[in-house]
Amino acid sequence: MDPKGRDARSPWAMPWAGWKSVLWRSWNEASDDNIGLIAAGVAFYGFLALVPLLGAVVLSYGLIADPATVLHDVRALSTILPRDIAAVVGDQLLGLVDSPDSRKGFGILIALAIALFGARNGAGAIIAALNIAYEEKEKRNFIWVNLTAIAITIGAVIAAVLAAGAMTALGALDRLLPFAPDALLVLGKIISHVLLTLAGAAGAAALYRFGPSRAKPRWTWITPGSLLAALLWLGLTLGFGAYVRYVGRFDATYGSLGAIVALLTWLYLSSYVLLFGAELNSELEHQTAHDTTTGAPQPLGQRRAWVADNVAE
Repeated sequence: MDPKGRDARSPWAMPWAGWKSVLWRSWNEASDDNIGLIAAGVAFYGFLALVPLLGAVVLSYGLIADPATVLHDVRALSTILPRDIAAVVGDQLLGLVDSPDSRKGFGILIALAIALFGARNGAGAIIAALNIAYEEKEKRNFIWVNLTAIAITIGAVIAAVLAAGAMTALGALDRLLPFAPDALLVLGKIISHVLLTLAGAAGAAALYRFGPSRAKPRWTWITPGSLLAALLWLGLTLGFGAYVRYVGRFDATYGSLGAIVALLTWLYLSSYVLLFGAELNSELEHQTAHDTTTGAPQPLGQRRAWVADNVAE
């Protein structure tokens, strides 16, 4: 085997020398691609898409549950978020749940379509950012790009609905087992965080596979970045929540805008780790001469993906 992993058939078969090269290039590429600046743009568009996205979640969940249940379950999901951010999400949810009944009755499908269309801009920003991380230019037509963005948005809504239900079920452990030992309750919280991390990794993997304008990479080549992004996201969410609670009070500096600034900061950090995971996956593919795309193996230059068609020196 090549000591740098040029013939590696998966990232897990790559020797340590190859991984060191990949990690070093990932760090440098993150700087060269200005992913800090790009993450700020993604965070801004994500902020603008937040309300319509929450609206889509409420409307979708409202098809199978009453408004009070929707509010309770989605608030349970937001407990993982920092306190100020959870407050912003909760206020928006309350306003959506208290909206006129016509939006949950005859016009629910129209309202849902409008909400999805409004939230697609956030997904569109992620697609553009992933193209940069994977060294690609957008080659899909306008309609296909927007359909991809809407599909990503729908996937996010479905994931949020399922996650809300799962978090609520795990949160009911205290009520179902009032005399359970503390160790069991702690185990339940650990399981919920593990499941949330796995769900985040699955979501990141789907974005890395279907977002960029390139031939689809094999799942094994997007797993490392997906796991890294999910673990970093969980760590920064818990860490940022502790920072906001005990150290940095945004309301003391920004007044009534403190919660909004905290939300934008969290969206920025989340976008950054998502893009860094993409940079890692990109450089892993760039490290090997083996075809990393789906389908029959193709020679270099014919794989329709820059990082798969070019081998790092």
